[in-house]
Amino acid sequence: MDYENIIVEKGDDFVAVITLNRPNHLNTFTLALATELSHALGELDADSQVRVIIIKGAGKAFCAGIDVGDFFGKSAMEYREWVECMENALVFISRMKKPVIAQVHGVAAANGAGLAAAADLAVAGEKARLGLTAINVGLNCIGPVVPVTRSVGRKRALELLFYGDLISAQKALDMGLVNKVVPDEDLDRETREWAAILAQKSPVALQIAKKAFYAAADLDYYKAFEYMNEAFTRLCTTEDAGEGITAFKEKRKPEWKEK
Repeated sequence: MDYENIIVEKGDDFVAVITLNRPNHLNTFTLALATELSHALGELDADSQVRVIIIKGAGKAFCAGIDVGDFFGKSAMEYREWVECMENALVFISRMKKPVIAQVHGVAAANGAGLAAAADLAVAGEKARLGLTAINVGLNCIGPVVPVTRSVGRKRALELLFYGDLISAQKALDMGLVNKVVPDEDLDRETREWAAILAQKSPVALQIAKKAFYAAADLDYYKAFEYMNEAFTRLCTTEDAGEGITAFKEKRKPEWKEK
């Protein structure tokens, strides 16, 4: 697929980068960008030369939400299809095999904040600001608040949803909305290095861990343990598990077979 609203780059370190590329519009979501992003995530998830995916934004912002230029004139059914398309990538990330890292700079607002929260991990520049801002234009972020809630909890999520404030990167870190905050000038390098380290882990172990984590998230306490134990049992039967233990004993770097 030829992309017009995103840029996809694959490195030789098993890390791929998706850049939201509407800088003159602060990388806001349109139907075209949303469709391209979902398609690119699916392609990279199936690519054997990719183990970790970074999502970032071009220009001054990560993503300022949804472009409301075509907001008016839709039926209820059309609005439903419209918003589902905008949020598809947020949902799909949790169903992917491979880890996704959000690289956040500038503003991550509304659906942009939801995208950062939906990513498995997030690194923010120290000057970044994040928030569920749609309430300020008479709408709300009740789609993006779903992954935000899973990151920060009910009280914090409702505060973000109700007030619509943009919070600092440091406050986002304190809330648990991002994993780390780094100087803006180091954001590209730090995120890439973090992704490259992750890409050296066993791909099979990472993929089983991610799938099991999301599957167990809504199970009760005891069923979650049962599910995780089954996932761990499956992992123990893989060639990579044997290779990892053998390499550890032999004090050498493992050679992952991805099976």
